[in-house]
Amino acid sequence: MLYRDYSRKEGEWKPNIYGGRENLEAVSFFHELSTLIRDQHEDVMLIAEESTAWPGVTAPPETGGLGFRFKWNMGWMHDTLRYMQLDPLWRGYHAHDLTFGMVYAYSERFILPLSHDEVVHGKGSLLSRMPGDDWQKHANLRCLYALMWAYPGKQLLFMGGELAQREEWNHDGQIAWHRLEDATGKGMHKTVAALNRLYRAYPALYADDYSDHGFQWLIADDTQNCVFAWVRHAPDAAPVLIVCNMTPVPRYNYSIGVPHTGYWYEILNTDAACFGGSNVGNAGGLQAQDVPAHGMPASVVATLPPLSVLYFSPVAP
Repeated sequence: MLYRDYSRKEGEWKPNIYGGRENLEAVSFFHELSTLIRDQHEDVMLIAEESTAWPGVTAPPETGGLGFRFKWNMGWMHDTLRYMQLDPLWRGYHAHDLTFGMVYAYSERFILPLSHDEVVHGKGSLLSRMPGDDWQKHANLRCLYALMWAYPGKQLLFMGGELAQREEWNHDGQIAWHRLEDATGKGMHKTVAALNRLYRAYPALYADDYSDHGFQWLIADDTQNCVFAWVRHAPDAAPVLIVCNMTPVPRYNYSIGVPHTGYWYEILNTDAACFGGSNVGNAGGLQAQDVPAHGMPASVVATLPPLSVLYFSPVAP
């Protein structure tokens, strides 16, 4: 709707009154629609699935925006899935796939979509697209979900993803409920449930999604070990430290900067046995020492389980 030449060949469309390709009538329609819904139905959300670089999709009409509440972050989805589908041996050469999204993360109010589009038309299920043997596939998928819940933006996970469905979605049938009878399916279900509980309990994971005050990179360049770390912040809330080990090799005595000294509880470990992992971890938490690292005044020395994401916070779960 936004472009007059969308899916049209030369000669099949006419420019707007200014000679451009923008569909000014469609823009006017969105202005009127979003204003009407905002003023008369505050509980209704307009969400745009839009893959071009049109600016201000979620900005208010008064400032020239289209007025949508949220926009799907298609770039994040494509880049993150591309990274996660790589054999860990090659991930060190593609770290930008996980880091580039923060360059534009605050340009719109984004939703992070893992939608039905990614599990149909021969693409396979999310689980089937993960590399490695069956254990590694599940570990990689747990990493993907934990990374997604800790990234700025709201989460959209298509039904069946929480069960680690093995087959791609079939609209003529039901989702793979039988996966709850299998230990690996149960483990993924528990992982998503734990992520949702933590998301509600720790405002740092969501309260400042659309402000650059809510996210702080710590480690984005350890391409040799494929380790990433960042902190989520929110006003008057405890910070949450996120650490990702994207290889099947455990990392021991790994130093990570933290905002302050004291005890940091390990509030999530995707490698925990209850999720189907190998149960490598940090015995419940870490004591931060007065040793600066990664631009922080203190640091912890952690064990990073294979193919895992860890969350730490100074506030117990």
